[in-house]
Amino acid sequence: MTKSRGRGSRPSQKEAGAPAPRPSGGAGRRPQQVRQGVAVSPGVAVGKAHCLRDLLVGGETDPLDDEAALAEIARYDQARERTVQDLQALHHKVRQQLGERAAAIFQVHEAILHDAAFTAKVRSWIVDSRQNAKAALRRLLEEYTTLFERTSDEYLRERLADVRDVVIRLSQHLAEVAQPPADEPDGPVILVANELVPSHVVALGKREVAGIVTQAGGRTSHAAILARGHGIPCVSGVAGVLNDVTDGDLLIVDGREGHVFIHPDLETQRAFRRLRREFVDLKDQLAENRDQPAVSADGQQVELLANISNLDDARAATAMGATGVGLYRTEYLFLTHADVPDEEEQVAAYRAAIAASPGRRITFRTLDVGGDKKMRYLGLQRESNPFMGWRSIRLSFEHPAFFLTQIRAILRAAAPDGGPQKRVRLMFPMITTLDEMRRVRRLVRRACRQLAAEGHGCGEVPIGLMVEVPAAAVAIDMLLEVADFVSIGSNDLVQYLMAADRDNPKVSHLCQPLSPAVIEVLFQTIHACQAAGKPVTLCGEMAAAPRAFLLLFGMGLRSFSISPAFIPIMKELTNHLSQAHAAKIAARVRRMNTAAHVLRYLGRQLTEIAPNLAIVDSAT
Repeated sequence: MTKSRGRGSRPSQKEAGAPAPRPSGGAGRRPQQVRQGVAVSPGVAVGKAHCLRDLLVGGETDPLDDEAALAEIARYDQARERTVQDLQALHHKVRQQLGERAAAIFQVHEAILHDAAFTAKVRSWIVDSRQNAKAALRRLLEEYTTLFERTSDEYLRERLADVRDVVIRLSQHLAEVAQPPADEPDGPVILVANELVPSHVVALGKREVAGIVTQAGGRTSHAAILARGHGIPCVSGVAGVLNDVTDGDLLIVDGREGHVFIHPDLETQRAFRRLRREFVDLKDQLAENRDQPAVSADGQQVELLANISNLDDARAATAMGATGVGLYRTEYLFLTHADVPDEEEQVAAYRAAIAASPGRRITFRTLDVGGDKKMRYLGLQRESNPFMGWRSIRLSFEHPAFFLTQIRAILRAAAPDGGPQKRVRLMFPMITTLDEMRRVRRLVRRACRQLAAEGHGCGEVPIGLMVEVPAAAVAIDMLLEVADFVSIGSNDLVQYLMAADRDNPKVSHLCQPLSPAVIEVLFQTIHACQAAGKPVTLCGEMAAAPRAFLLLFGMGLRSFSISPAFIPIMKELTNHLSQAHAAKIAARVRRMNTAAHVLRYLGRQLTEIAPNLAIVDSAT
């Protein structure tokens, strides 16, 4: 076994860099900066920055001459024509699946493109002001923003979002017809962005990403989920970092403590490169346990399932030794699709995910959009509190035909195909009431009747719910009467229980999964499921945190669904645990009255039980 540092042997502030700038120590070297953020994915990364800036940021060039201005107008016209074609295709497809009302948004966007004043302004700024098309579009958006934000008319304020959508789509096509981009940094890069969105899943698969730094977001933001899913060290909530970093700058990301070092000095580089080697050595060593069962020291079997968003994640789950997929986030199929996946496209995607999943075992969660995951063709409007508004299952109920298509696709994919047995489950997010659970069961029965009438196979799948609304946790006994299984979605459950937006840095300290209130709700929910004989899994990000895993095991939980990269780590931790000892730890924790006390106590216990895992533990 590779000898790893214990908790107390991490780099000192002298080794790792104090949380304040230090002298550079050499002529021509820029001074080191240390920025503090939120540690969201453990590990250490050293590499050159690659900034993912907003499509509308930059674009300024020297004034265009006559020939360049004419070429720029031609480029803009080409991008405009491509955008029109996009919008017409989207309108047609959405109208077929969701109806004319939902598709109308694309007619609005096309009308903006055809607006004479819109095009005239862009053309005039290219010709008269000698700006390129991207800079002209940014200037146009700034003008509309100033105009629309002066009004109290909510309808007009919503139109600003439409204009922005059109400008962004135009900018994307301008990039496609632009000159070849400048060379990107060689080797591993550290992505620096305002935030990561679902479409960046594609970017993560195309380059070697050593680390991620974002200005926005917290422990359960998309950046955190994507980074943990790929085993990439990540720090979020580093305000204004894009103002301090340019492409090619050397960065260090400490995903355990939440530090980002900009222009690190040589001493800091040496300390963190050494720590990174230890982290990589530990991961390599633990990866060797992929074929070993997850069994505690006293013989307790534990299920380690994977959370996935795409086919690559499913393959990673198999490679990391997961026993199945506990959560397939189906919304990423929609959010990364060029337009709207129809039933046949969904069936193909779901069948591929089943085939790639360990043991062909998978739990599909139906569409979970709204909040910070937008699909404009579903008619999402601005809400004062979107996370507690029209989202998830509520949005699906608003579009029953669209919702039914997804259910049909999952049931078709789950049907026997003559190969090895499939073990498919169907789960519904953000269930709040018993009536909602009964309603989804009726929709599943309706989908089965339709498929039978059409001659399609229909898989017989268990029906479950995610417990992420406190009302569902309180009424869990009633819901268990109509649910076949339960998955606890701790990410949303914590923010709803604590009344704190998990991505708002001003209140993110309240979104602590190890707070006494959260612990008690989890304990009651787990034991209610066990008393009713219904399977229960925790699929939130806290299941991949060693301290929380230790506590959950002690509370009797035996099924966890986590990012694939963390399967070997949690398997190693399981091997060190015993039911009797962990139960005593959990009982003591339930008597504690502050999250800080819980965190310190569990940190000490973890160091005693599995000292080799201290390097992947985080105190936040």
